[in-house]
Amino acid sequence: MEWFRIADRNEGLTDAEIRETMERALEGRTLKRVLIIPPDFTRFHSKAGFITQVCYRALSEKGVRVDVLPALGTHAPVSREQAAVMFDGIPFETLLVHNWRTDVVKIGEIPASFVAEVSEGLWNEPLSVEVNRRVMDPAYDLILSPGQVVPHEVIGMANHAKNLFVGVGGSEMINKSHMIGAVCGMEKAMGRDHTPVRRLFDYALEHFLSERPILFALTVTTAPGGNVRTHGLFVGEGRTCLTEAVKLAQVKNIDTVERGFAKCVVYLDPSEFKSTWLGNKAVYRTRMAMADGGELLILAPGVERFGEDDAVDALIRKYGYRGRLHTLEAFGKPENTDLRANMGAAAHLIHGSSDGRFSITYAVKAISREEIEGVGFKSAVYDELVKKYDPAKLAYGYNTVDGEEIYFIPNPALGLWIDRNRLD
Repeated sequence: MEWFRIADRNEGLTDAEIRETMERALEGRTLKRVLIIPPDFTRFHSKAGFITQVCYRALSEKGVRVDVLPALGTHAPVSREQAAVMFDGIPFETLLVHNWRTDVVKIGEIPASFVAEVSEGLWNEPLSVEVNRRVMDPAYDLILSPGQVVPHEVIGMANHAKNLFVGVGGSEMINKSHMIGAVCGMEKAMGRDHTPVRRLFDYALEHFLSERPILFALTVTTAPGGNVRTHGLFVGEGRTCLTEAVKLAQVKNIDTVERGFAKCVVYLDPSEFKSTWLGNKAVYRTRMAMADGGELLILAPGVERFGEDDAVDALIRKYGYRGRLHTLEAFGKPENTDLRANMGAAAHLIHGSSDGRFSITYAVKAISREEIEGVGFKSAVYDELVKKYDPAKLAYGYNTVDGEEIYFIPNPALGLWIDRNRLD
């Protein structure tokens, strides 16, 4: 069974319509224990937090035991403050924490032949499939996976099986899938459906999780002025819900511009972006719209570190965002065991560089100029730069500041920008 609801107005679906759709999807099920796997706070604008609240309350009121396991991937755990905003009404102490290094079980392996096929021979190793052990717990009558379909640098369009194999997945799947995506080419994937990494996740879902009672609830949202609009909600147990959500996201979340940006200013909300690991969405999502020789300015008042954990932070500081070839060269050296053991970090270093095509300047408060420049970015003082480029005074899109044209993006996580001349 599948339940699709697409808004027929610009304001999007109402909370009542979203609640009604989810309640219909849960009707007729005999449930004793349910596992909900929502995204973490980095997907706050997904409306998945509201869906989690709705389902948690509806099920709990019927005596169903509900466990909530945020899909952290390699991110830091959801804080009490974030949970109060995103998962209002769900006791913080009951939120489970996923550990991508230790809290997983292997459920299968994607053969090397299929990996080579989807990567066109660029990667020729098998891929272990691991998920959080709770996903395989037969005590759960239903596993609900809510999340947002939106352009993504590794898989093309985020969510669906990615929420399981990366969000609550293990180290090999996370690391190798990101590296495969980087090797195959980010610009060939972003905004598309059947990409190499998506095909790997589709294979794993079909072959290793087909017997589990998984229900996806996928949203397509935008957030003009910070106000979330849910343009579509796609609920289903198979792949059709993803296929249809991708079609809508390609309309709502991809902005095609007539010419490349000579200067682009991106603002990172401090409540959402605290590391360059997350903040580099400003790079990923704009790179296809940046003009050669252009300038990308990232206003990042909340960014206080590079990696989401100490190990990845150290790798970024050591190797830096210095381009695809530089990273692949370092990755290929046998002595660089730390980088070779963290393919996800290597892929991130590739994604976070412009390969010298345009400049990237980070304006932060909590990291020194020397540290920013030490990883390959240019540095600016946030309090000085924000006087000229004040997010509160800039409108989304083209602005003129001191006689200069800039393009302003208030949240890079919600879209993908492409220069029409770069489309194939």
